[in-house]
Order: sequence, then structure tokens, then C-alpha cells
Amino acid sequence: MSNEDLHEHNDHDHHAHGHVHSGMGKNLGIAAGITTFIMVVEIIGGILTNSLALISDAGHMLVDVLSLVLSLFAYNYSKKPATEKNTFGFYRVEILVALLNGISLGVLSVFILYESWQRLFTVPEIKSLPVIYVAIIGLISNVVSGLFLMKDSKHNINIRGAYLHIIGDALSSVGVIIAGLLMLFFGWFLADSLVSIIIALMILKGGWGLVKESVLILLEAVPEGFDISKIGEDIKNTADAREVHHVHVWTLSSKIHALSCHVKIKDMKITESEELVINIQEMLKIKYDIKHVTIQFECEDCAEPPDHLKEE
Repeated sequence: MSNEDLHEHNDHDHHAHGHVHSGMGKNLGIAAGITTFIMVVEIIGGILTNSLALISDAGHMLVDVLSLVLSLFAYNYSKKPATEKNTFGFYRVEILVALLNGISLGVLSVFILYESWQRLFTVPEIKSLPVIYVAIIGLISNVVSGLFLMKDSKHNINIRGAYLHIIGDALSSVGVIIAGLLMLFFGWFLADSLVSIIIALMILKGGWGLVKESVLILLEAVPEGFDISKIGEDIKNTADAREVHHVHVWTLSSKIHALSCHVKIKDMKITESEELVINIQEMLKIKYDIKHVTIQFECEDCAEPPDHLKEE
């Protein structure tokens, strides 16, 4: 696929999905605004009530805000068209931001675990009723923010990272409410630290999943659910080829996959081989949703290339 083709593909994509992109950016902005407001409320509430669980939840929200702002930046930046230098465009910005989000989740979880461990041995008295009220407000805001991002999170790894932040924070708020009730009715102030530990472990799990997925994409690993052998066999059958090898499949960004391969065919006219290319591209797009395809044909009856030109 030439640079010109890639530019045309990008232009078509942006035109066809412009209204979707606009809605995605708006939803990110709304979620960021709601989360920022509630974060400030929880920080103030945590300080006034002496609740580590509430402050932990606010800390998680701070990471949420950074995640949403970075996601909004990545969303806008990734829409830039391909250039002569960046021939695949700027899709990978989304993956880098998703990786950063995952790392930030890990750092936050370690901090919360440390603070929670310290409080297990020195349990402070906490004003439980205000903790419950603030946590309920936080939970409602998280649900609203999550609804704005839920649909887009299924199609975009970067939005999914922001969505996971919001979901994790909603679960955190539930935990804080439970801790508040235990402190209010049973005077069990240790619940504040225990809930904080549970929150931290949930955050850590979500962050690890995001880091793992981002790193695999950056390493250009075969996307999950793709079988290289099966894809090669489908290409071979579609082109009536003698052999298909050097099959590579990787992910550029969320749901944008690319493929390159060598296909050995019988000697034919260039116009005939062009028909094969179109057939292969159509099959890959319909069956595997692979849109960026590069095919190198090899002639079955032609001389082998010299050793120094062969791929290792």
C-alpha cells in the first residue's frame, strides 16, 4: 500500500467517522469535568473526616482526571493525517497514552497499599457519616461518567483505559460506603484501611492489564484472536497460490490491524495479479477486519532471489 493510498484511506476514515469522533471527544470532556469536581469534593471530605479510604478514592480520581485529559489529547492527536515521515499516521499516540495510564495506576496502587499498611497498626478515629455522604456523591458521578464512555470503550483501547479508571473508582466508592457503614454502626475503624487495600489491589489489576495490552501492541505481537496459520491458509485459498509465507499481522492502534505477506503464484499478467490483490484484501477485510494489507508476489517458475535478498 503506497503512502498515497494510506493518505486516501485516512481521509476516508476521518470523513466516514467524523460524527463518531466528535461524540467521543465530547464524552471524554464531560467525564473529565465531572470527575474533577468530585475529586475536589472527596479530597476536602477525606481531610475533614480523616478517612484514608476517601483520600485514596480521591487519589484514584486524580489519576482518572489525568487519564481523561491524556485520552482527550491522544484522541485529538491521533486524528492527524499521515505524513511523509509518519506514513501510518499518529495512531500509536493512543497506545503510548494507554501505557502511561496503566503505569500511573500501578504507582497509585503502591502508594495506597503503603499508607493502608501504616494505618493497620495505628487506627485513627474517623467521622463516618460524612464519609458515606461524600462516597455516595462520588459513586453517582462515576456511574454518570462511565455511561458517557461505555460505548466508545468497546472500540478504543485508550478510551477503555479511561473507562477502567472510572469503573475502578466506582467500585472504590462502593467500598468506601461499606467501610463508612461498618464504622458508623460497629465502630470498626480498621475497615477504612482494609477497604483502601482492596481498592489498591483492584487498581493494580486494571493497570497491569492495560500495560500488558499496550506493550504487546508496541512490540507488534500478533493481535489476540488471530491465527497466523489460518490467515495464511485463507490467503492461499483465495489466491489459488502455491505457497504463502512471511505472514505478519500487527496492530497499529485500537481495532486497526495491518498485514504483510509473501504469496507464491503461477506466472501471470500484472492485471491478473492485481485482481488477486483485490480479492485477498476483500477477504481479509470482511473475515478479519484487516484494512492495511501489503502483499509481495513471488513467481513459482521464476529464478530464486540471491541469498543476500532472502528474508531470514
